[in-house]
Amino acid sequence: MALDPAIKEGAPVGYEDQPIHTEPGALPPEVQAPLAPFRGREPDAPKWFQDAVAKAPERSFVTSKGTKLELLTWGEVGKPGLLFVHGNSAHADWWSFIAPFFAEDYRVASMSLAGMGASDWRDTYAFQDFAEDAEACAQAAGLYEGGRKPVYVGHSFGGSQVFYAAANHPDRMHAAILVDVGFGGPPPDSPEGKRMLEEQRQREVRNIPTPDRAQRVYPDIASALARFRLMPPQVAGNLFVADFIARRSLKRAPLEDGSGEGWSWRFDPNMWTKLDRSAMMGLTAGGKPTVTTPMAHIYGDRSVVMSRRASSQPSPLPDDILEIAIPDSAHHIMIDQPLALVAALRALLAVWPA
Repeated sequence: MALDPAIKEGAPVGYEDQPIHTEPGALPPEVQAPLAPFRGREPDAPKWFQDAVAKAPERSFVTSKGTKLELLTWGEVGKPGLLFVHGNSAHADWWSFIAPFFAEDYRVASMSLAGMGASDWRDTYAFQDFAEDAEACAQAAGLYEGGRKPVYVGHSFGGSQVFYAAANHPDRMHAAILVDVGFGGPPPDSPEGKRMLEEQRQREVRNIPTPDRAQRVYPDIASALARFRLMPPQVAGNLFVADFIARRSLKRAPLEDGSGEGWSWRFDPNMWTKLDRSAMMGLTAGGKPTVTTPMAHIYGDRSVVMSRRASSQPSPLPDDILEIAIPDSAHHIMIDQPLALVAALRALLAVWPA
């Protein structure tokens, strides 16, 4: 399995749902700061992409467990339902150039998980709460009105949430499609988990906020975009997609010196310390859980997430799961090969589940 330059050069890569600190020069420039050369300018985008994002969604909010959640919808209520769930530190607009390709045949929704996008932050985050949030969004979007339960599609950390919901609430979904899911890092009480925690304590992690260190505010959007990179690190295959995502990852925030407003990232910087993994760990503690929901997995053939599984890292996915590899793609398939992802999803939904 060929991997990205960030992996080939021995740089730290971390796990799919946690940030890592890298010193300047530890990653190739195209990985460390893919948008910096544009100095705030939008990269040129092909017509298909422009046409897709021009089909703007309806934007609303849904309240779940006392938290306001961002919800984007396309298509007519009464058609079969599709719910897209993004990865960690991401947001609903990661699907805004994918979802329109399904809007003629489906009622489509994309949600921002609690603590991300324009959704409210919480004191704690838990897998069981994310499952209830997804159900609340599916109900509010009318995804059940097409005469069958919706199909959930989740990328990365969002795919872990879809897996958890599918295992615990098979009555809520027609099928589940995971997109390049590796189920995060090692358990915190495992030897590798303890080693990672100790390394983090011993080093200064300047660009990862903590409860006693605020999230950085950038003076202008060009400066903020220059700091954008993917997690786990990889080359951004299509820079016009990366730029679209990055701009919608930012919000206005007061500058530290009080001189005005700048730009900061929209996700809760303390997500990783607030996340309660106990429900997922309990689900998989005895090995692979029984999953009755039809489940498929689409992955990138250069994904570091998949390379860890190939090196015998345990996976809770069913042994007989249907898997589809997307050629020439790393972990973030919707950035590397967006049209191939659309084609794979369309083909899958046309014939599966039988």
